[in-house]
Amino acid sequence: MVGGVYAIRNTAAGKLLLTSTNNLAGCQNRFVFSQKNNSCVNWQLQKDWEKYGGGGFVFEVLDELVKKETQTDEEFTADIKMLEEIWREKLKKADLY
Repeated sequence: MVGGVYAIRNTAAGKLLLTSTNNLAGCQNRFVFSQKNNSCVNWQLQKDWEKYGGGGFVFEVLDELVKKETQTDEEFTADIKMLEEIWREKLKKADLY
């Protein structure tokens, strides 16, 4: 299983939605599906999604973490959340949703 931290970038406005997941591939697939169907992938993006359309956004993997065989799901989730906090600190000056 591969989890990690990702951003959905509004290419027109320059804003970022920063989040994390235990399943990067699943989130990226949902994003692509949402773009194809012009359905917003996250409520926080709704106004800008309506304004710019799905083509105005890109999915960017910022950091990946592979679950170790010895890790519990809870430990894996905690490690991913820690990575997200590190990225929030790195991007604290960015325009985030």
